[in-house]
Amino acid sequence: MKRSVWRTVLSARMPIILVVLVICATALTEGRFARTDNIVNVLGQVSFQGTIAFGMTAVIVTGGIDLSVGSLVALTGVVAALVMQALSGAIAPWLAITLGVLAAMVSGGAVGATSGAVVARLSIPPFIVTLAAMLMARGAAFILCNGQPIYELPAELRTLGRGFILEPWFGRVLPVPVLMMLATYALCALMLSRTVLGKEIIAVGSNEKAAWLAGVPVRRTKLFVYVLTGVLAGLVGAVHDGKLMAGDPKVGEMWELHVIAAVVVGGTSLFGGRGSMTGTLVGVLIIGVLNNSMNLMQVEWFWQNVVLGGVILGAALADAGLRRLHGARQ
Repeated sequence: MKRSVWRTVLSARMPIILVVLVICATALTEGRFARTDNIVNVLGQVSFQGTIAFGMTAVIVTGGIDLSVGSLVALTGVVAALVMQALSGAIAPWLAITLGVLAAMVSGGAVGATSGAVVARLSIPPFIVTLAAMLMARGAAFILCNGQPIYELPAELRTLGRGFILEPWFGRVLPVPVLMMLATYALCALMLSRTVLGKEIIAVGSNEKAAWLAGVPVRRTKLFVYVLTGVLAGLVGAVHDGKLMAGDPKVGEMWELHVIAAVVVGGTSLFGGRGSMTGTLVGVLIIGVLNNSMNLMQVEWFWQNVVLGGVILGAALADAGLRRLHGARQ
């Protein structure tokens, strides 16, 4: 009975933690956190990293990891900016923006495919492969723009990065990037929980050899999750250009750690084989509430890093506890 109670508590920890954090943040910031404009700000802040987190969830469920996502945001943002700048004035602004977004997603997917192919076919640890991709993508971003941000982008791009859905009717409540995150969540949740591909992703992470013996295309499945993450990083890179109105090779630094933190806090096991997109969405919100409340309380950035590290460690310990309880029950 005692084990059953603890297993229930650990499994349900994410929504509970989120509610407690919101209450504490509201109290500690003297109500500033609960203001509508601040809530909208939190959602806007987490939407970029949150979108990538759904791809990262699929990667970690297979037992992998992708450290290149932050650098990919920078690289694909520069690629999108170069395309939009080159086409600006020659074709309709929204067509130039569309082609820029597509170029970013294709380039991100190409890097993801390269990483995935090396991981799947050569069996090199994903930590090493994506660490190399992280360094190379960041360097390529600086090379493409000579180390300087790219400005003079179509003015309409601002709508993607800073605009609001149905603003004339509902006001500045739902930022466009939040819609991007929610749409990505819906598609990825459907993929992981309702499709054969989702079952294959979980099977690969649970027991790769058993999955292969059962006929699961292990290599193709691994390749897919890295491509997915690269494509999502490309989408975010292009939309983030609209927030800055520039393609900046410096953006995305340390994003991979925040993304991984959100995924792990959301209940996805670092050992692979278990995870959910809904859990990741809650994890993204937990990290967002935590960061925003610390900013409102003017906590120094180095202490924020300490807190973030503690959150990751706590989530990992909770995951280990769940694994032990599950093993004991079996």
